[in-house]
Amino acid sequence: MRPTASIRQSLLDGVEVCRVVVPALAEVFTADRVDLLCYDVLTPYGGPLAHRLGVPTVTLSPTHAGSTSKLRRLLIPPDFDTSEYAAAWVKLAADLGVPADPPAPVRQIVFLPRRFQLDGDTFDDSHVFVGPTLADRHEDWSPPGPKVLFVSLGTVMNYRPDFFRAVIEAFADTDWHVAMAVGDRVDPAALGPIPGNVEIRPFFPQQAVLAHAAAFLTHAGMNSVMEALLRQVPLIAYPQTPEQRANAERVEELGLGRILTDLSDLAVTVTEVAEDPEIRANLAVMADDLRAAGGAPAAADAIEAVLATTRR
Repeated sequence: MRPTASIRQSLLDGVEVCRVVVPALAEVFTADRVDLLCYDVLTPYGGPLAHRLGVPTVTLSPTHAGSTSKLRRLLIPPDFDTSEYAAAWVKLAADLGVPADPPAPVRQIVFLPRRFQLDGDTFDDSHVFVGPTLADRHEDWSPPGPKVLFVSLGTVMNYRPDFFRAVIEAFADTDWHVAMAVGDRVDPAALGPIPGNVEIRPFFPQQAVLAHAAAFLTHAGMNSVMEALLRQVPLIAYPQTPEQRANAERVEELGLGRILTDLSDLAVTVTEVAEDPEIRANLAVMADDLRAAGGAPAAADAIEAVLATTRR
C-alpha cells in the first residue's frame, strides 16, 4: 500500500491487501502457532487474521487511540460516504469466512502519555498509555549560536518550496540560527539566496537538533511532537494532513505551542512562542508525563500480562 490523497481509495486498497495477506499469514501461523496477535490499529488484516487463528489480540496505536467524536471530526470529512467501503468489507469477511467486526482487543497500547490523548479521561484500563520510545541515537550536531529554530515538515508531505522560502525571508539575517530540513525533493538552489544564518539540508539528526532548539516549526507529525515535548521545545505547528491537524490542535489546547495559520506572521509567532513562560511551564509538566509513562518496558509488561492470562 502507498499513501494516497483519497480516503476512499486507501480504504478499498486495504480490503484488497487483506484478501491476499490474511490467507498467507494464516497458513504461516497455523504451522507455527502463536498465543497472541499484536498489530497496529491501522493494519487492516489484523482483525480477520486473529479470527482465523482464534487468538486474542493486543492493538498498538502510535497516535491518538479510539474513535471519539472529536477524533472523527478531525480525521474524516463530514460528507465522506462509507457505504462502498462497508459493502466491500462485508464481502471480504464472507469470502474469508470471518465475522465482519474485528475481535475486541484484550489490551490497547498507546504510544502517547494519557494527558496528550484526545479525550484521554474517557478511556478505561484496557488502554495502556505508555508514551513514546525515544532512543538516543548519539548523533552529533552543534549550532553556531544559542538561538536555534528547527524547521521540518517531516519526510512525506514536505514538497513545499513556498513554505521554505517564507521561512528564509522571515528569518534572513536575524539572530536566529535556522536549521531547516527540506526533504529530498526540494532543491535548495530553487529557494533563492540563502543567508548565512540559515542552514539547509535534506534531513537533520532531529533529536540532536532539538536538544539545542529554542523553537520547532513543525508539521506536527506525532513522532516529531513527542520528541519535541520530551526535550521541552516550544512548538509552532504547520500541519499538512488531517492527523497532523489533530496533533496541532492538541498542542494548542494544552498550551504547548501554537498553530501557524498565516505565513506572514511567521517571525512574530515563532518569537512569541519561544519566549512564552506559560508554554515553558506546560512543557515541563508534559515532559514529566512522558518520562513517567514507561515506554517500551511498560508496553512489554502489558503484553506479557496478557500472555500470562491466555496461557492458563
